[in-house]
Amino acid sequence: MPKNSKVAKRELDDDVVDSVKDLLSNEDSCEESFKKSELMVQDELDKDRDIEDGSDIDDERPAWNSKVQYILAQVGFSVGLGNVWRFPYLCQKNGGGAYLVPYLILLLVIGIPVFFLELSVGQRIRRGSIGVWNYISPKMGGIGFSSCIVCLFVALYYNVIIGWSLFYFSQSFQHPLPWDQCPLVKNASYTYIEPECEKSSATTYYWYREALNISNSISEGGGLNWRMTLCLLAAWIMVCLAMIKGIQSSGKVMYFSSLFPYLVLTCFLVRALLLNGSVDGIRHMFTPKLEIMLEPKVWREAATQVFFALGLGFGGVIAFSSYNKRDNNCHFDAVLVSFINFFTSVLATLVVFAVLGFKANIMNEGCISE
Repeated sequence: MPKNSKVAKRELDDDVVDSVKDLLSNEDSCEESFKKSELMVQDELDKDRDIEDGSDIDDERPAWNSKVQYILAQVGFSVGLGNVWRFPYLCQKNGGGAYLVPYLILLLVIGIPVFFLELSVGQRIRRGSIGVWNYISPKMGGIGFSSCIVCLFVALYYNVIIGWSLFYFSQSFQHPLPWDQCPLVKNASYTYIEPECEKSSATTYYWYREALNISNSISEGGGLNWRMTLCLLAAWIMVCLAMIKGIQSSGKVMYFSSLFPYLVLTCFLVRALLLNGSVDGIRHMFTPKLEIMLEPKVWREAATQVFFALGLGFGGVIAFSSYNKRDNNCHFDAVLVSFINFFTSVLATLVVFAVLGFKANIMNEGCISE
């Protein structure tokens, strides 16, 4: 055989060997990638199986005693100062009915779907906010921790407000009320009204000088307000007693804490409707002003109020729904709680606007008489 043909044959054999090596290496890499994908699919199937069958942790997770307790817990979490305090302020600020229309539209378009999403996630995975985000992706676990920190800060200032309420409640068992009139200062020769109170009002003076006992400037530290400190301690003790046994104790507290505010609001509404000019205030509330409704600021504040009122993003909705059974109808729960929340906001706003109509009527009569 000629020399050139032998060389050509050797080169051809080398090419064949290299090609076989390449095919074998590609086959190994394909097998490795296939095994990896098979493992990933198996992990996902295991996750789904854990969710469907329930893990040991889920079996040990407590559940609500009844559907009523769960609904009251969600209502108690979502309904708060945002409905009774902030919603009437925003409604008055943005022209009454001009604010109600954007709020209702955004509640239907954004609020209820996001609320339903949080309910379904918590009910499906049956874990709290941290556990849900860790389940979705371990890299997103920080979102759950962040929501818990936000809830901590909200609980801190909410308990301060509860402490203020307890202080005023304890001082209300007097006649006349201590904030009914300005205090009198007795001198050696005569008695006169406290000048600082005369310049403002009796309620403002009592709030700053008696209840808060604030100092004259920020540079003065002042002392410890023992009465308010005891009220704050009592507020924290009440919260601890309500939460000490988890949902078994807090579920029973919901019957009072969620229903009692509606009784108080109803009493306030009946009293306000008996005042002169209350109908004028309510008429102003339900009269929309189209020029204000078209402003972007009104829609922005309505969207903010929707998230704030329903408690979206705080993790509480997820935590409460995680104690439900997986076959619970969370569609109905989302719609029901959202409209109870809206009804509460409107009820509180009716009380405020009825009183505003009464005050406007008094001011109008004063101007006419002058």
